[in-house]
Amino acid sequence: MTPSTSTFTARLNEAAGVVEASLEALLSDKAEQGEIARPARLMAAMRHGALGGGKRLRPFLAIETARLFGKTGEGPLRAGCAVELLHCYSLVHDDLPSMDDDDLRRGRPTVHKAYDEATAILVGDALQTLAFEVLADPETDSDPAIRSDLVLGLARASGLGGMVGGQMLDLAAEGRYGAADLGEADVRLLQMMKTGAILTFSVEAGAILGRADAATRRRLVEYGRALGAAFQVADDILDRESSAEALGKRTGKDLEKGKATLVDLLGLDGARRECRHLVEKAEAALDGFGPPADTLREAVRFVVERQV
Repeated sequence: MTPSTSTFTARLNEAAGVVEASLEALLSDKAEQGEIARPARLMAAMRHGALGGGKRLRPFLAIETARLFGKTGEGPLRAGCAVELLHCYSLVHDDLPSMDDDDLRRGRPTVHKAYDEATAILVGDALQTLAFEVLADPETDSDPAIRSDLVLGLARASGLGGMVGGQMLDLAAEGRYGAADLGEADVRLLQMMKTGAILTFSVEAGAILGRADAATRRRLVEYGRALGAAFQVADDILDRESSAEALGKRTGKDLEKGKATLVDLLGLDGARRECRHLVEKAEAALDGFGPPADTLREAVRFVVERQV
């Protein structure tokens, strides 16, 4: 482990701890002003779905990107937590019997197994709406235009033209709605929407909070898209080479369902070359940012080298 990698891991773990504490506070049983009550079973299930696991990469990206512009503190943390709440909602719904039908997530029973299917649906709904509530709150940023930009960005990244649309393409890729014969362009589009859009917005959120100009923001979006693509290819490689015990979730799902990935289309060696290409692309997007962007450079290397 190089010193830079050691420093990166320490920063990632430190951010994960701060994010975990912030999520715990957001998911407390105490009703907020304007709320009537927080049902105990719903809150317990929400905490089960959102706490106690994960690298918290998405909030880390928001925090570190904002840091490029000297923006630190509560705002980037809250924006990162909002993205993580949205991400956790997507996992809870993705695990449902009508979707991927998974029993294990982060080494624990999925929400619909630990509780029940109806509760899991409500957990996802509540996590999603809480994410937008956090972004819209003045505590995230005093400027309503910035908060509006954040809400709009997350809505587009997570909705019909982003994550949800990608999930629809994913279901179709399983052959649920007729024969599915995905080419490389189809797989790349699906992955850009289902996985990449939220990772990209995590970076963009930091740029929004940092008041980045349009050109700078576009470069960071390019970085985020390359990182998101690399994350998914690396995930597909792990799904083939790792075990459920190591990953804390079921492996080999796409292969079981006959759903093509870039590993199928490019082969394992080709997929690894694709990861290296995407790392180079992400790093090129950061040209001109200098040493302050070293953590973001390490982040894209981390996503392709991780073992879990």
